[in-house]
Amino acid sequence: MKAALDVTEQLRLLRENYAQQLPAKLAQIEHAFRQRDNMLELTNLRHLAHSLAGSGATFGYPALSVAARQLETLVDAALCDGRPLNPTEGDCAARLIEALGREARKPMVPAPTPSLPASNVPEAERKLIYLVEDDAALATDLMLQLGHFGYIVKSFESPKQLLETPVDPLLAAVLMDIVFPQGDLAGPEAIIQLSIVRQLRTPVIFFSSRNDLTARLAVARAGGAAYLVKPIDVGALIARLDSLITDLPPEPYRVLIVDDNGPLASHNAVTLQSIGISTDIVTDPMTILAHLDDFKPDLVLMDMYMPGCTGAELAAVIRQLHNYVLVPIVYLSTETDTDRRLIAMQLGADDFLTKPITPEHLVSAVSTRLRRYRVLRSHIEQDSLTGLLNHAATKDRLATETARAARQQAVFCVAVLDLDHFKNVNDTYGHLIGDGVLKNLAELLKRRLRRTDIVGRIGGEEFVVILPDTDAKQALALLNELRDAFSLVRQRANRNLTFTTTFSCGIAEFELGLNASDILRLADQALYQAKQAGRNRVALANLDEGKAAEARILVSE
Repeated sequence: MKAALDVTEQLRLLRENYAQQLPAKLAQIEHAFRQRDNMLELTNLRHLAHSLAGSGATFGYPALSVAARQLETLVDAALCDGRPLNPTEGDCAARLIEALGREARKPMVPAPTPSLPASNVPEAERKLIYLVEDDAALATDLMLQLGHFGYIVKSFESPKQLLETPVDPLLAAVLMDIVFPQGDLAGPEAIIQLSIVRQLRTPVIFFSSRNDLTARLAVARAGGAAYLVKPIDVGALIARLDSLITDLPPEPYRVLIVDDNGPLASHNAVTLQSIGISTDIVTDPMTILAHLDDFKPDLVLMDMYMPGCTGAELAAVIRQLHNYVLVPIVYLSTETDTDRRLIAMQLGADDFLTKPITPEHLVSAVSTRLRRYRVLRSHIEQDSLTGLLNHAATKDRLATETARAARQQAVFCVAVLDLDHFKNVNDTYGHLIGDGVLKNLAELLKRRLRRTDIVGRIGGEEFVVILPDTDAKQALALLNELRDAFSLVRQRANRNLTFTTTFSCGIAEFELGLNASDILRLADQALYQAKQAGRNRVALANLDEGKAAEARILVSE
């Protein structure tokens, strides 16, 4: 509710600011009209009318939008013929400008409270797990294993203890054994009781050495989300947890708003931000390339007519960029001419939204496009085994991050990870078990790294981690922590056999003058040194003074 009130207040302030700026906007229109025999001023008049047509209704002046749209159409017809306004058109334009003044002096139409869907981004990521298990050794082991993947585990020896404990609001899931001294189905019975008394909303994963229909039916009747047979494969458990904890916040959608009408761009940005969408505003279309590199939008929401270039021309430029061939471009404009719309769409846009637009309609149209794009991008960029970025996508992200860091003089690090003696794992246990090891490492990286970090699989057992805004010292500490955690994860070969494995890592820190290939090569050289030094190590490549192509390796065990 607080977020909804904040959005309403922000929109109210934007409407008030718009009303205060209207006299100045009308003065600009009158000045351009007085100079209408000058074709540059006539072009400016069309642009000013276009701006009011698109924004007036949004800010509580619907009749002003109508008059401004008529003025824009009138002036546009003359400009298309390459001539100034004739006397009849001039008289009509003067009447429309007078109408704009009258409408601007009227009280703004009260805005309805926008009925926007609630944001699905929680305040904090939930990692708390309740574990109910009377085998102390198994409970301790599970707590340690889950801890390696970033979960916080609270253990209970009996269902009774769980029932007597208030449910933590940050609880993400419950892991419950089935058999206890209190009964062979005491676990499912306790969950049913807890659900009735406290309305338990979190998923419950049951586990047991039992694998009979009676136990499985009891779990189904208790609403169990999953059933695992002991001994528990931690990799399978982590995969189930990640699939069931649906409120973990996804990477926020990013929308780049390109509109020289600043107040209207801000209004649309606030509307989209209210549902958790991150926005960036470009009011000068000539600066869009820097915004694309820095912001990396999932969708571009763009006006059709702006000073310097049209939206259609800008769309054509965006489509020239390899990384933005598939990014949706949606026009938000007052343009209603069908032929112009078709031409604009042919140059690279995906959709047309007509100004003015209600917040609900804007959210619905943009969200639909964003979801489709994310699905399409995941199919193209994801490694099919681990769900991480594939080789090509990782290289693209590294190039983008390198360009951003060079432009902003920022710091970042690249780490190359390689599993130690992985061929022996495949030869000893089989490729299916080897795939499980790769997936476990991928899960650990996804769980333990920040959402801003970029993780990809670039080869059979080789991974790349890109750490924005992270220096070499911080990266070294982080990767050593991950290395230690992974070395303690028990990989399961079969019901009775487990083993552990390790990885080696090389880290390189970006410095001005390096390109993406340079920094990846330096990280690879550091990885080689870590392997040579005995494996299960992290090596840091530092550039020697005056030797930008060579590396001095610091190895950390």
